[in-house]
Amino acid sequence: MSTYLSSADAAALLGVSRQTLYAYVSRGLLHAHPGEEARESRYLAAEVERLAANRTRGRKPREVARAALDWGLPVLESALTLIENGRLFYRGQDAVEFSTQASVEEAAALLWDCTVDEAFDQAAPCLPTGFDALAAQWRERRAEQTLLPLFSLACAEDIGAQWQLPSARRLASAGLLVRRLAACLLGSRPSTEPLHLQCARAWQLDAAGADLVRRSLVLCADHELNASGFTARCIASTGANLQASIVGGLAALSGPLHGGTTARVEALLDMLEIAADPAQALRERLARGDDLPGFGHHLYPQGDVRAQALLAGFLDAHPRWQVAIATVRELTGHAPSVDFALAALRRHLDLPAGSAFGLFALGRSLGWIAHALEQGRDGSLIRPRAAYTGPRPG
Repeated sequence: MSTYLSSADAAALLGVSRQTLYAYVSRGLLHAHPGEEARESRYLAAEVERLAANRTRGRKPREVARAALDWGLPVLESALTLIENGRLFYRGQDAVEFSTQASVEEAAALLWDCTVDEAFDQAAPCLPTGFDALAAQWRERRAEQTLLPLFSLACAEDIGAQWQLPSARRLASAGLLVRRLAACLLGSRPSTEPLHLQCARAWQLDAAGADLVRRSLVLCADHELNASGFTARCIASTGANLQASIVGGLAALSGPLHGGTTARVEALLDMLEIAADPAQALRERLARGDDLPGFGHHLYPQGDVRAQALLAGFLDAHPRWQVAIATVRELTGHAPSVDFALAALRRHLDLPAGSAFGLFALGRSLGWIAHALEQGRDGSLIRPRAAYTGPRPG
């Protein structure tokens, strides 16, 4: 269960006055949470301890740089996504509110700083000659295994968004790349139909299911400098084209500590489905020292707002999941993350195995492209230095 500190205890741990503590909150370095008394805030102990450790490092550049790579201080500027006070914003717009009505194409236009027509007003892309034959061997596998190789094949004959091409050509190529990725996920031909309706047609969903898919794709569109977004930026900084950034993003997303968490959540949900007592099964799992994938997020102490928005659309139909969520909250203080919500959505809609990862990847491709475009405009190479710890030369 999460441990909280009072204002006095947090200030004491940091060695600062209460006024300075409140200044840290206003600067986004700490998050204040409602206390038992109306006028008293409390603070997550882990967050206060992390800030205290950062302050202790002082002017030691090596330690500051190392800490910045682990949920630490910002390392580069971006105008795309802000996560602050437990909320998510795309270019200043509340992402949860935006997702209630926005299409996937509108989310792309917002993040790419263009109009929908600039990115998506062109004929559906063609797939390379022989693509279907090459792709057939992958069709029965999960999206975690298939998306990267299929997408690489789908773009094999297209020069794509080279940086020397005009901006309008790059934006048009970006839309075509997302449509290709959708076709690879769905096993369909590329289409000009809205992306969530392509998913609904391939998966035979009704209007309510299509809307859940639409909202999940919009909410997954970007999440600041996560591992896959940073990978996409690094690739773009070398001058590589947009499809290379998407390939890199897919590779990074597949890891079990990133988008691959959805598969681990699926295994947890399998366990809960057969357990006679889901709450007791979770207690026993924790007692064994096993983790609970799909719960808790460093950037959302009060719960992942993306997960809250998605689960609100279907959780009432699944009492076992409600019990599991309440039990985990009671035992650990953690709420579901977007990984749990996507895996639960996959089961609620009876989508093919691996579709939770597929939805994550298709939605996040918008962000990978946005980061690549932003980095390309910056024109600088991302090239940090390593702190060498090996043997010194003789």
